[in-house]
Amino acid sequence: MAGIVSAIALEVWLSTRKHLEEDDPLIVALDIVHWGQRLSTTSNYKVVRKMATEAGISKVMSPHRVRHSSITTALDATGGNVRAVQQLSRHAKPEIVIRYDDNRKDLQGEVTGVLSGLLGEDLG
Repeated sequence: MAGIVSAIALEVWLSTRKHLEEDDPLIVALDIVHWGQRLSTTSNYKVVRKMATEAGISKVMSPHRVRHSSITTALDATGGNVRAVQQLSRHAKPEIVIRYDDNRKDLQGEVTGVLSGLLGEDLG
């Protein structure tokens, strides 16, 4: 449901910005001083934190944390399709997305547990 609401909101926003060029920012400042300019890094952080708070998320959120969560969720939803998620995330190197996938699966922890079990059997 949230995806549909987001898509509708984005569609409405785009309809108000009729003449976008390829390099134009998608989201712009609406205050008098910065009207139409790309949002600053600080503004992006403030928007993300405000929206997270309003959504009841107690964890301190940042644009990068949202991106990280999106990539991890996309990996979950696609069964770990690294290539598709690389396209979504626009990472130049698949190794970056593979790192997200490894963290998602906790492969290091899994192998550590296996090795620990083997050591325990040898010692017992």
